[in-house]
Amino acid sequence: MDATTLISVDAPEAATSQAVKAQLRLREMILAGELPGGARIAELTIVEKLGVSRTPIRAALMRLEQEGLLDALPNGGYAVRIFSERDVSEAIELRGTLEGLSARLAAERGAATALLAAARECLDRIGAVLSQSALDDEAFSRYVTLNQTFHALVGEMAGSSVIARELERVVSLPFASPSGFVVQQANSPQARDMLVVAQDQHRQVLDAIAAREGSRAEAIMREHSRIAQRNLREALQSRQRDQMPGVRLIRTRA
Repeated sequence: MDATTLISVDAPEAATSQAVKAQLRLREMILAGELPGGARIAELTIVEKLGVSRTPIRAALMRLEQEGLLDALPNGGYAVRIFSERDVSEAIELRGTLEGLSARLAAERGAATALLAAARECLDRIGAVLSQSALDDEAFSRYVTLNQTFHALVGEMAGSSVIARELERVVSLPFASPSGFVVQQANSPQARDMLVVAQDQHRQVLDAIAAREGSRAEAIMREHSRIAQRNLREALQSRQRDQMPGVRLIRTRA
């Protein structure tokens, strides 16, 4: 293989890598408020700021529009999307519906033994975190990571690439993910109590899946998403709302 062939093979991979990096950095800028809600994206400014060419920037902007963080403008270009409280509530409801469907299919089809074991181990580790009488920032961070892992395992148990793709799409919005507003609970006197309730629901849904009780597994998982709805309301009423990733993109009801 000569140098010319190497360049032609490696160039697309390099462009893809640059696009992914640009996508991650742009998402960070949006959630941190560096690119405020409603702001039009100046492509040339982004190119200069990130130090990459226009091609990966355009690919990154297209992906963020597909994620739902940007709106495509009629005359070309993109603007940072502003979400209504209703938008966010419906996104959380959609996640609950999809996760409920995943849990039901996992129960009806029979979840793999390895996945059930991994989920149980994950819940045991969450239980260890919640065994502390009070939770510090590090404990909350561990909970968030383990919580995301458990939800991902339940999604994998269904064995459906279609549902997995749609779940990935909806949870890419920071406030619709399973741990989207958990950080809000960190400042609440009832923080640990609410996480204990969530953990009990985790165990119930896993037991239902293992027992092949599809309807029960679906109902518990959908009810589980209502905790996120409660956290959404508290986040929007909080004085620290501007410090929470993505919350500043949400327009509260008048």
